[in-house]
Amino acid sequence: MNILKQKDRQELDRRVPMMPWYVEKFINYKLPDLSPSSLLEYVRDYETFFRWLLAEGLAAGPTFAEVKLEELEKLHMDSIDNFRMFLATRPENANTRTTVSRKLSSLRSLFHYLSQIAEDEQFYPLLRRNVMAKVSIKRTHKPKDTAAKLEGKLLQEEEIAEFLSYVKRDYGSDVASNKQALYAYKQNVVRDACIISLILNSGLRVSEVVNLNMDDLDLKKKLTYVYRKGKNDDTFKTPVYFRQEAVDDLAAYMQLRDTHYKAPKREKAFFLAIANGKNEGSRMTKRAIQEMVIKYAKRFGKPSLSVHKLRHSFATDYYLRNDLYKTQEQLGHASPETTQIYAHLTDKTMAEAIDRTEGRSAADR
Repeated sequence: MNILKQKDRQELDRRVPMMPWYVEKFINYKLPDLSPSSLLEYVRDYETFFRWLLAEGLAAGPTFAEVKLEELEKLHMDSIDNFRMFLATRPENANTRTTVSRKLSSLRSLFHYLSQIAEDEQFYPLLRRNVMAKVSIKRTHKPKDTAAKLEGKLLQEEEIAEFLSYVKRDYGSDVASNKQALYAYKQNVVRDACIISLILNSGLRVSEVVNLNMDDLDLKKKLTYVYRKGKNDDTFKTPVYFRQEAVDDLAAYMQLRDTHYKAPKREKAFFLAIANGKNEGSRMTKRAIQEMVIKYAKRFGKPSLSVHKLRHSFATDYYLRNDLYKTQEQLGHASPETTQIYAHLTDKTMAEAIDRTEGRSAADR
């Protein structure tokens, strides 16, 4: 089991006992098919729902574990509509339409299980009345809409090489007056460039980069082996190719990994960082990689660029040279529908490329 899944499984085991018994039954039912990370999201969504039920007086409580099935059976559609409104407008942390739909979908999965699958000792459904069966959850984002939101926020064609060049060389000049920033840059520039190069030349997710171990990379075959998102098989790592452009950056980092980051022999992680107050390197965190990319992106003049948008940048570029199904396989998408984002993104890219070509042709004439 990879590092993030281990942490999520531990957190799941901590939280589930605080849930009602029927939620624990549902989680155990789903455990063989879903990852601990997905199930943890379910539990967090149920905590939000039960907290709201108790605050509204729709459940006696006083704890989550004491919310009764009978109280769920008595919920009206008005209650669900009010919960939807609460999610969308709550002052401390209003949710996006996508998040609201996901939370309602989590509830619908639980209610479906309790009313259609789980049974009591007399073979009756645990939940006799399922109010969530009446709830319509609209699809909140289509590939075309997602593509529209990403326009102008990704690296395109020559920008990919320009951004990498900036990270390797020009960023140091921009922070030359800041001794602390310059020192940190010099210490980590080879590693940082390697991470960014790998994502831009493979489309790996940040979680897949975080979980990379030393024996997961094969420079000769240009392969990494990763646990793919959504796959709950911890015995198999998926081979993912990276482009030749990443080989030199990976080799440069590998040469200094052990000595520069004082890697202990027991440490299998590929990308390391030395935390404040520590003498030895340990696995970089997801947050550290995200913040590192944002740091360079802001100075580069692309403040909206994030580590996930590096993946999108690769995918758009890759799709221009391949087809939908090769792109789907490379990115590890479960459905080709998700990959269609890049079809819409490349429509605009292709149109711009044609305009540039026509402009050059006119100049040549």
